[in-house]
Amino acid sequence: MSKVIVLDHPLIQHKVGVIRRVETGTKDFRTLISEIAKLMCFEATRDLKLMDVEVETPICKTTVKELEGKKLAVVPILRAGLGMVDGMLDIIPTAKVGHIGLYRDPETLEPVEYFCKLPTDTADREIFVVDPMLATGGSSSAAIRMLKEHGCRNIRFMCIIAAPEGVARMQQDHPDVDIYIAALDDHLNDHGYIVPGLGDAGDRIFGTK
Repeated sequence: MSKVIVLDHPLIQHKVGVIRRVETGTKDFRTLISEIAKLMCFEATRDLKLMDVEVETPICKTTVKELEGKKLAVVPILRAGLGMVDGMLDIIPTAKVGHIGLYRDPETLEPVEYFCKLPTDTADREIFVVDPMLATGGSSSAAIRMLKEHGCRNIRFMCIIAAPEGVARMQQDHPDVDIYIAALDDHLNDHGYIVPGLGDAGDRIFGTK
C-alpha cells in the first residue's frame, strides 16, 4: 500500500488556511498555491538518493553530495495543476515538465482525456504529478495510468487538499504511488466537491469564476 504523507509544517498549514478563505483574491491565491507547492516539494524530495562526488574548492579537494543521477519531471494535471509548477521548479529547476489534460464529466464525475504531452525520456525520470485537489481521485488515477502506459514507474503524487474518498481511490488503483498532501479534509459533498475544501482551485487560480 502506498504511503500517505500529510505535510503539517506550520508554514504550509498557515498558507492553506489563507487559500481556504472566500475573500482571498486571485493574485494572492495564485501566489500562495505556488508557495505551498514549493514547500511541499522540499518535503517530497527529502528521500532522493545522493552520491559522493569529488570537487575542488578554492582551498582544496573535497567530497560533496549530489543527486544520484535521477532525472526529475513535474507533470501537472491541467488546468489547476499549472498553479503548482513554478513553485516546484524553484526547487528543482532542471526538471522537465509534461502536461496531462483531463476534465471531470459533470454527470458521471469520471475523467475525460483531452491532452497529453510528455518529455521523450519520461519513462527514465522520477515523476511528480501535481494537482491542487484530490477529490474523487478519478482524474489523478487516470493521469497516473497514462504515465504508466508511457513506461513510467517512479511516480509520486502531490496535492494540497485531499478528500478521504480520493485517497482511497488512489491507493486502490495505484498502491505503488506515494501521496503527499497538505490537508486531509472531511468528505465530498453531493456535487463531488471537497468539504470544507476551498472551492474550484482552477477557477480561483485563473480568476475564471
